[in-house]
Amino acid sequence: MKRVVITGLGAITPLGCDIETMWDGMKNGRNGIGYITKFDTTDYRAKVAAEVKDFDPYRYMAKSDVRKNDRFVHFAVCSAAQAVEDSGIIGKVAPERLGVYYGSGIGGFDTFVAEHNNLLNRGPSRVSPLFIPKMISNMGAGFIAIQFGAKGPCISVSTACATGTTAIGEAFRAVSGGYADAIIAGGVEAAICDLSIAAFSNCMALTECDDLNAASVPFDRRRSGFVMGEGAGALILEEYEHAVSRGAKIYAELKGYGSTCDAHHVTAPDPTAESPARAIADCAKALGIKEFDKVYYNAHGTSTPMNDKTETLALKKAFGDNAYKLHVSSTKSMTGHLLGAAGAVEAIACILALRDNIVPPTINYVEPDEECDLDYTPNKAVETELKAALSGSLGFGGHNACVGFAKL
Repeated sequence: MKRVVITGLGAITPLGCDIETMWDGMKNGRNGIGYITKFDTTDYRAKVAAEVKDFDPYRYMAKSDVRKNDRFVHFAVCSAAQAVEDSGIIGKVAPERLGVYYGSGIGGFDTFVAEHNNLLNRGPSRVSPLFIPKMISNMGAGFIAIQFGAKGPCISVSTACATGTTAIGEAFRAVSGGYADAIIAGGVEAAICDLSIAAFSNCMALTECDDLNAASVPFDRRRSGFVMGEGAGALILEEYEHAVSRGAKIYAELKGYGSTCDAHHVTAPDPTAESPARAIADCAKALGIKEFDKVYYNAHGTSTPMNDKTETLALKKAFGDNAYKLHVSSTKSMTGHLLGAAGAVEAIACILALRDNIVPPTINYVEPDEECDLDYTPNKAVETELKAALSGSLGFGGHNACVGFAKL
């Protein structure tokens, strides 16, 4: 199996629309959550979300392409463009050896709502001919491939909240197996709209807390549901020798991936935590961890009552007493839950944590919960030597995934 390294990063998030702005926000514990501005929330139980601000798709996309694509594709292409630019990969790899593994949990939600309204209010003849290509969730991956001439494997992953992590992990397998020399991998979501907020609220997933500093409180006793976010993350995975031969900047080595399913319930995690523990343990085994106090685990940490205690139990089952030595945090306390984009953005946080030896905090942490008793890096970042970092994701449908990175 070939070694795989990370040579480019890109992100569109509620904390900023580029890597360093996002990372500065994470390191300094900046809250990216605000009151919803996209529609009137008077009749809605959820009032807050983590919206992307000051986003300019025209920086990386032609005007006609912006018009023809949903907002989720705008996010996807712009995050990928940043990563491609950062890596310098274009022109250094044959198009047939450049792939795309990029996913979305939902796809074009804004387009779906708009065109359904067109059907109801204006009749079937007024439904846009662009409706289908703007809506379907594979168009993030498809348009990235078109934009950058990637003619290798192009896979659109959808494993709900684990999408970004699964995409990175499966891309890792493809590069390590020799099926591509480089892959643009990641995840995207742009689903903050009236229908989605109503739907997630009615399935009891979203918090109804409208205090911006108490709405997303992972691992805190007060947690009551997640805050919906939006954004995208992209990484360039590259075969190690290929990267070295072209003198590429290398952020970290991607060494581990675990993927399992609870096979338990469509939304609730299995309270035994057996399957997420196995995904985490499989990933950690590949990393060969010996110094657990030099490991960062970016938690799924959604701020829901069930997820956070289940994930805590999974870490204990995966690592035993060594779980108490890990540096754990949930950056969702700052970004909200980016759904299909969460795993990609959180993988990027792991890589930057390794680069800078900084563990980003879990902000808004006030009231400890006896069922969540690990070191969650409360409220302030910690500077410490790190040798490895893992990012775990637990998605609706029982999807569990974990990716692990190490310094070279």
